[in-house]
Amino acid sequence: MAEGERPVDGARPGDAAMPAEGPASDLPERRTELERVLGWFDTRLGLASTVRVAMRKVFPDHWSFLLGEIALFAFIILVATGTYLTLFYTPDGRQVTYQGPYTILQGASVSAAYASVMRLSFEVEAGLLMRQVHHWTALVFFGAIAVHLARVFFTGAFRKPREVNYLVGIGLLLMALGEGITGYSLPDDLLSGTGLRIIDSVMLSVPFIGPWLASLFFGGEFPTVGILSRLFVFHVMLLPGLLIGGVATHLAILWLQKHTQYRGHGAREDNVVGLPFWPGQVFRSTGLFFLTAAVITLVAGLIQINPVWLYGPYVPYVATVPAQPDWYVGWLEGALRLGLPIEPTILGVTIPSPFVPGVLIPGILVGALALWPFLEARLTHDHAEHNLLDPPWRTPIRTATGAAGVAVFLVLTLAGGNDVLAVMLDLPVETVTMIFRFLLVLAPVVTWLVVYRMARDVRDGHERRARTGTKPEPPAVLLVRGPGGGFRDAEQEP
Repeated sequence: MAEGERPVDGARPGDAAMPAEGPASDLPERRTELERVLGWFDTRLGLASTVRVAMRKVFPDHWSFLLGEIALFAFIILVATGTYLTLFYTPDGRQVTYQGPYTILQGASVSAAYASVMRLSFEVEAGLLMRQVHHWTALVFFGAIAVHLARVFFTGAFRKPREVNYLVGIGLLLMALGEGITGYSLPDDLLSGTGLRIIDSVMLSVPFIGPWLASLFFGGEFPTVGILSRLFVFHVMLLPGLLIGGVATHLAILWLQKHTQYRGHGAREDNVVGLPFWPGQVFRSTGLFFLTAAVITLVAGLIQINPVWLYGPYVPYVATVPAQPDWYVGWLEGALRLGLPIEPTILGVTIPSPFVPGVLIPGILVGALALWPFLEARLTHDHAEHNLLDPPWRTPIRTATGAAGVAVFLVLTLAGGNDVLAVMLDLPVETVTMIFRFLLVLAPVVTWLVVYRMARDVRDGHERRARTGTKPEPPAVLLVRGPGGGFRDAEQEP
């Protein structure tokens, strides 16, 4: 390289050089303080090349890939608001006398935990807003996870080589459910206490180990004073730590592997078409984060949720009617309400009635969801790597099975409010329960048949057009203008 010349930024040795401007090129180049600091770290850690490669990573440019990011952003908001709430919450089940500003409960005997939630709601600045943002964010968190999981399932994003990351995602879903259930129970109001009593009944129904399992979890026979402190440890320490580790693992595997992408627009199995991480994806994700936080805060400020002062403190011998949990566990509540009142005896062991709807059915559903990638690969004999996503109509069996699963989820969720529906429809609750039992059997079967037929017809139509080289054209309609200025179909009678 000739004297007085310097390389272009990013140029390689041997590339053409640009002449320097003016005699200042003969002087040593001055570096800013930030460049000095970054240079100091780079000479010791050698991160420049790694960061450069990371900044160039390409992300597919499709809105459905942002669903997972919404779940991640909701988790960040949950951690931030939960940290604020932790500063004022008291995880203590011992009884105290309420002396707060809510006059209806003044002088009542409540748990210290419930009193702290009331203080958060009426005395701590921004306490009620933080509670509502936390609760609404939890609902958005599970909604984003559910839709993200549906996108992964229906498009086949779980196929080789992504089975491990799919299982990590299922684990994150289960940990999130545990986080939601433990957090839902912390206020110790009448609604959350009813939920804990249901959990105790389900645990006790497990053959052989049920009583020991419930005693270990609750610290004795329900209700116990120490259960809130145990739930608090699970909710703010153990499960968040596992979730952070799981999310980091999920993102690390996603980063190391090639992104999946939809067909078309130049996408192939060996490339990724989209935006680079910097600056395109970074600015898009930053905007989406602030938009997500703004919408949730707006909803939390305008719409009331979980008013514990209306439910009152938990009393073991009182049950709230109607009492429905949050939607993400409503399907579990519905399964229990549709359970048959029978207790079979197998090999001398009596199976309590809550075991089948509360343990066996959820276990089968979650197990089938987790094992689906391996079942599909075995049944279709497809063990090749896939980086291109399938449109749902391309795999009718998978699409029909997923739709049937969604139908089961919807029926169980609606069944969780059978008493409310009975009042709205002016029907006996027993009649509504029987209707949902029939729907639980018929709805997934009918859904599977209808969706399979529709997906197969669309797939066959695409394959037929691909073989013949024809494209679908909309039917032509000839319009004729009448004397009055209006238009009519030429084939219609004048």
